[in-house]
Amino acid sequence: MARKKTSRFYLTVGAAVLLVLLLIYAFWPSATMVDMGTVTQGPMQLTIDEEGRTRVDDSYAVSAPAAGRLQRVEVEPGDRVIGGRTVVARLLPAPLDPRARAQARAGVAMAEASLRAAREEAARAAAERELAANNLAREQKLWELDSTSREALETARRDAATAAAAAGAANATISSRRAELERARAELSGGGAIAIFAPASGRVLSVEQESETTLAAGAPIMEVGNIDGDLEVLVELLSTDAVQVSPGDRVLIDNWGGGEPLEGEVARIEPQGFTKVSALGVEEQRVNTIVRLTDPRIGQIDLGSGFRVEARIVVWEDDDAIIVPSSALFREQGDWAVFVVADGEAERRAVRIGRNNGTQAQVIEGLNEGETVILYPAAEITDGTSVERRNVE
Repeated sequence: MARKKTSRFYLTVGAAVLLVLLLIYAFWPSATMVDMGTVTQGPMQLTIDEEGRTRVDDSYAVSAPAAGRLQRVEVEPGDRVIGGRTVVARLLPAPLDPRARAQARAGVAMAEASLRAAREEAARAAAERELAANNLAREQKLWELDSTSREALETARRDAATAAAAAGAANATISSRRAELERARAELSGGGAIAIFAPASGRVLSVEQESETTLAAGAPIMEVGNIDGDLEVLVELLSTDAVQVSPGDRVLIDNWGGGEPLEGEVARIEPQGFTKVSALGVEEQRVNTIVRLTDPRIGQIDLGSGFRVEARIVVWEDDDAIIVPSSALFREQGDWAVFVVADGEAERRAVRIGRNNGTQAQVIEGLNEGETVILYPAAEITDGTSVERRNVE
């Protein structure tokens, strides 16, 4: 009888101990599953991203020099033309009455004056090009002697390239004015068909009138431009973004249809904004920003005028920044903070943040490279909370 009572006692005690152990196991706090990220060190950029479209900077509209019958246009979009040499269209002028003949004489005089002005402008542009080239040579020698800054050298290079482009445009203008003079003289003579020459070397961008038809003076026929060396990107920035951009800022042209992004730089920001309605029906103030393509691959790729691209304007960059994922940040009493994982536990830490592009944030103070932080910290996570990395399948 005593043995039965002893056995029953031990069984009861054992059951009670087992129940206590089960309750402890059931209510013992388990580790919270969280997403984790790593603090890194490396290059970081802050960019303004916006869609843009390519266009030719100096495109030339070819129009009817006089009223008459346009012959069928033989050139097609994409054809290469040489300024002042390639005949792109022919026009049979209408017979001249006394008034029209007087206007034709005035047109010849005006064309001659325009040609003289173009030659004078070409001479000025050639002088500017020579001056910029001499300045660039001087800056390069000073750079070799460590007597000038890289900024001054880059400015001299840009000025030399700009002056060379201006000289080329002035020469193209001479060809255009010479062609206009020939047309005006042909119109005055009342001879046969007027040959309309390409105003500049490049390609035919579009043809407005292809079939034979009667045109009024000044009616558009086609557009000619140099897409190999005169291509730029027009980006319509929000006015709040445009004030952060400056001429000379580096630009990455992405999603243009090729592989690596193309290089470019901001050429100018137009001072006049305009209102545009977004796809959501919201009125926005936009500003035209012109991006000059500087990538050496331009001319070797099939990028034309009116193509859609994505421009990423770099307004800040650091090649050696301490970077934390933006999703790890949260506000605490007006300051930024993160949860650092140490020995399987969460540790709240205040940090000082610099630039933030929405994905990555620059750490000024509070974190070191290689530390692990909690991403998207939940409200129940506090100092000392046991955490474990969530497995992502």
